[in-house]
Amino acid sequence: MSLSLDDIAGVAHEPEGRPAGVVMLTHGAGGNRESPLLIRLCDQWAARGWLAIRYNLPYRRRRPKGPPSGAAAGDRTGIAEALIMARGLADGPVIAGGHSYGGRQTSMVAAENPELLDVLTLFSYPLHPPGKPERLRTEHFGALSVPTVFTHGTSDPFGTIDELRAAATLITADVRFVEVTGARHDLSSKTFDVPALAVDAALSALPAGLPRSGDLGPTD
Repeated sequence: MSLSLDDIAGVAHEPEGRPAGVVMLTHGAGGNRESPLLIRLCDQWAARGWLAIRYNLPYRRRRPKGPPSGAAAGDRTGIAEALIMARGLADGPVIAGGHSYGGRQTSMVAAENPELLDVLTLFSYPLHPPGKPERLRTEHFGALSVPTVFTHGTSDPFGTIDELRAAATLITADVRFVEVTGARHDLSSKTFDVPALAVDAALSALPAGLPRSGDLGPTD
């Protein structure tokens, strides 16, 4: 079964020419594809020559507001379908991830299906519930085998930078960090260009030989 952007409630940010690859980003719990962070990230990726898509998770397609509902496995199925679709949208790598809950679920898909993406990019990974550092959400980290980028605020109540760095030692692949000084879970910052820093880090994490910028000339 082939899917379309409508099927995943996706919005595409298209580059000027032939894209270098595809970026698939999704939202956090309670959010949707209209997240200001996702919009800015996708604009940045498109400016770098990539096709960038922000999409709604299955629970958000079922109802417009509220926290995740139903089994999280259903959201992971939706993520896997979106990544399979991404492979057919353009030649080149697939970079995927999301904010908070969406990033966590994408990381779980990546642990089980590493062939679906080339770089994992996670924003404000919810390492543990606020105030409960003993409840780590890292059971799948040891199975992650794709390059992973964490973009994280130093004032995020869902995990400190030191906690995240310690947890990331479980990951067998290349791991990189973008620390946003003073930012909380929404990664809002008046000092740092968070999308530009995150895109730079993800591009640097691509395995050697994969394209990093698109063909901005005319397409066939």
